[in-house]
Amino acid sequence: MTPRDRLLGLTVAIMWGLNFLAIRVGLDHFPPYFFAALRFLLIAIPVMIFVPRPQVPARWLLLYGFGFGFGQFVFLYWAMHTGMPTGLASLVLQSSAPFTVLLGAVLLREKLSAWQVSGIGVAVAGMALIGWDRSHQAALLPVILTLLAGLSWAFGNLGSRLAAAGTTGDPAPMRLMLWMCVIPPLPMLALSAAVEGPSTGWEALGTAFSADGWPALIGLAYIVLIGTIAGSGIWTILMGRYPAGTVAPLSLLVPVVGIGASWLFLHENPSALSLVGAVVVIAGASAAQIRRTPRAAVPSNTPVRQAPARLEV
Repeated sequence: MTPRDRLLGLTVAIMWGLNFLAIRVGLDHFPPYFFAALRFLLIAIPVMIFVPRPQVPARWLLLYGFGFGFGQFVFLYWAMHTGMPTGLASLVLQSSAPFTVLLGAVLLREKLSAWQVSGIGVAVAGMALIGWDRSHQAALLPVILTLLAGLSWAFGNLGSRLAAAGTTGDPAPMRLMLWMCVIPPLPMLALSAAVEGPSTGWEALGTAFSADGWPALIGLAYIVLIGTIAGSGIWTILMGRYPAGTVAPLSLLVPVVGIGASWLFLHENPSALSLVGAVVVIAGASAAQIRRTPRAAVPSNTPVRQAPARLEV
């Protein structure tokens, strides 16, 4: 991964880490499934009118949309609505990284170097350290729901990569991300109507323009513009450019930002052990970006030729 793309990945980690604050503010006013539907509906309507559909196989676009868009946020918003602390949610959701690596190796047969596996292992150990230290702040159900959100994100990552690889003509990763947003709104609205009531979400939207509701609208704007369009757009570009096992570990940095932001703005105080775990996560995720390929021995009488540049898909 080039330094520029690594910097873009780190920028996404910051965007998504702060995104949890916006989700928390939004869920203080909106019911969870309606709020998840609303974030994608605001993007889907102009996309269907103005953005041409990318020429990708429908099955991979559906996998991307239902994994990344529907499944991830159904489980995440449900977990946070039932008491999952914001900082801990940002941590547990990053189980998507090892899930993505595992699914990529099993389903896509992507090869990982021993160095990458070790780096991911160190990062996961850091996550486990933070999770163990903070697990008393959440019941078992919210943690399980957040893990299911991470697994859904991992399937969405694979769908994004397969869709980008199967595109005919211009890969157009930004268009791919925008059309992913077209898939979740209808099933999410149907789920909201069935579970939360057909009018509950719309009544909350009607009162969101009051003095008490405007913070939720600001949170919604951040989620749509920064968390989804900018963050997910950059992430889709990186997933189409590199193997899933190279990009996914960057998401392990999201909980570092999420826990720090929760400490600053929500007064969720991290312990010294959590801070140590965050440092371990950073070290492991950084190491996982390095791909070490053993150099073959070259006979002394053989001229050395420069290797061709590796083609990034």
